[in-house]
Amino acid sequence: MSDSICLANARLVLADRIVTGSVTIEDGLITEITEGDHIPIGATDCKGDYLMPGLVELHTDNLERHIEPRPSVDWPHRPAILAHDAELASTGITTVFDALRVGSIHDGKARYDPYARSLANELLEVRAAGHLRISHFLHLRAEICSETLLEEMAAFGPADRVGIVSLMDHTPGQRQFRDLSALKTYVAKKRGMNDAEFEVHVENLKALQRKYGAQHEVGAVAEANRYGATLCSHDDTTAEQVVHSRENGVRFAEFPTTLEAAEACHANGIAVMMGAPNIIRGESHSGNVSALDLARAGVLDIVSSDYVPSALLLSVFRLNDVWDDLPRAVACVTRNPASAAGLTDRGAIASGLRGDVIRVGLAQGAPLLRGVWSRGARVG
Repeated sequence: MSDSICLANARLVLADRIVTGSVTIEDGLITEITEGDHIPIGATDCKGDYLMPGLVELHTDNLERHIEPRPSVDWPHRPAILAHDAELASTGITTVFDALRVGSIHDGKARYDPYARSLANELLEVRAAGHLRISHFLHLRAEICSETLLEEMAAFGPADRVGIVSLMDHTPGQRQFRDLSALKTYVAKKRGMNDAEFEVHVENLKALQRKYGAQHEVGAVAEANRYGATLCSHDDTTAEQVVHSRENGVRFAEFPTTLEAAEACHANGIAVMMGAPNIIRGESHSGNVSALDLARAGVLDIVSSDYVPSALLLSVFRLNDVWDDLPRAVACVTRNPASAAGLTDRGAIASGLRGDVIRVGLAQGAPLLRGVWSRGARVG
């Protein structure tokens, strides 16, 4: 956290407009916003680049990718955490909810062992030591189709910075994996399953859902409330599933798979989040609804980098191509995710908020990140 900095002669992306001006950050907070192209003595001349709030990331698999860069390769955790943190800072993300799976399967070729509690301990220790560049919270991905969900969730509490709990029901034949061929392609590549092993895998997951599904869902909702975390749904497909999400107290929906579900979310007061890679590619890699179609329909609120951190900033300019409204596009990766997660101290360039800002130029229409500040300290 720096004492004082001034970023001047920038195009400030405010909540509802873009103005030329400067931003002063003192002791980690935005203290002054001034319009005009004047450059005070000692200020950084942004030369007309955009100045935006730091990006807020609610769902990323990036930490898991650093921990396990190849199947069954367990990379040293602390270096992986630091590399993950540095990578996100280098893409303009200043707040992240690190997604960790809770709920394991002990047997079979698709077994998943518990890891979230121990990894969270290491992440929180690195944070407490002051070694992280950006702000980290936890996002627990509650796997309904598992054997140990509730006992793993019981190991977390209100002091663990669990900001989000997502209800993940990956039962084959519904939601993301309505098309079993898509699931087969995914697990065959990741787990090396043959046809017979895949059939066993499908039946095992269905059996787990029948045995534990209802109690796991109820228990996960209760644990989220105990943590004080925001609850979100995952891969809603039908209007009926969205109504059920609302009854559980869900505040935002991760990656609804159909336009029907996204429209139902808005009708039920649930914000819609889609993946930036879907926006960049123009389609879902799983064959589900295009995020651009949701944007055109007016039912896209939040964007997550998902599995490509650098896609988050790029998605802003892709959405601006659709809406011709840069503040609206920027809100999808700043103010809206911050609000959905209950964070009121960031997500906009406004006096009194955290000094999390990014400087962005353009190179042939692509964003060129020229600076990242977290609480006024330059981190990228």
